[in-house]
Amino acid sequence: MTGQEEPSSFRLAYVPGVTPTKWVRVWNERLPDVPLTLLQVPAAEAFELLRSGGADAGFVRMPVDRTDLSAIPLYTETTVVVVPKDHVIAAVEEVSPADLADEIVLHPLDDTLDWERPPGLPAIERPETTADAIELVAAGVGLLVVPQSLARLHHRKDLTYRTLSDTPESRVALSWPQDETTDLVEQFIGIVRGRTVNSTRGRPATPPQPKDKAKAKTKRPEAGGGQRKTASGKASGQGPRGGSGGAKGAKAAKGGVKRGKPGKPRRRS
Repeated sequence: MTGQEEPSSFRLAYVPGVTPTKWVRVWNERLPDVPLTLLQVPAAEAFELLRSGGADAGFVRMPVDRTDLSAIPLYTETTVVVVPKDHVIAAVEEVSPADLADEIVLHPLDDTLDWERPPGLPAIERPETTADAIELVAAGVGLLVVPQSLARLHHRKDLTYRTLSDTPESRVALSWPQDETTDLVEQFIGIVRGRTVNSTRGRPATPPQPKDKAKAKTKRPEAGGGQRKTASGKASGQGPRGGSGGAKGAKAAKGGVKRGKPGKPRRRS
């Protein structure tokens, strides 16, 4: 934490292809009093936005300059080749760079893959954006190699994509200015890392209530029917609930119904 007063909202940048929905949902559940503002920004402009204070944190594509920015790598994307649906490549599940050797492969200026040399044959001109390259693929000018999320983002009914093996992969990371690791940034880091709401690095958990050491004792009935002595020193035989005692009590205990005297035997005729 920098010691500055916390802002009234949290500004989260994200580059095309990243879907921050699940993290935003958790944020709204845990911090409903702090609005989260989403800022979509081109991949090439994301780092400058963070450095200038235009966003508190952002989902970016690596590599990240660690000189003044912190970063947590999150996941690696599959690389795919975008082709027309009637292209021969659409008939298979996966291709290699060698399969693109005779194909024109477009290389847009905002490409997010760290190529030494893109596969295939280069186009006469490089498209300015990935969106422009998608239009050229649909027009039959060439093919396009991108992270899978960008292929989904620019989905068209007349295009499809297939996995491309043995090529560079794009890694997505959460990044923020090193000198601006505020409490809200820590909160968002915890959400992205999957920490629970009671995590020691999240919001302070409610302290556990002390247990009551004095447990209630259950009274036990007195042994032996609860007899007690009267003033004369004799046992009263009165039970714990005040029932009658002595011989009468014992007699009543043996039989609850009185039987009459036995009658005289009848004469036999």
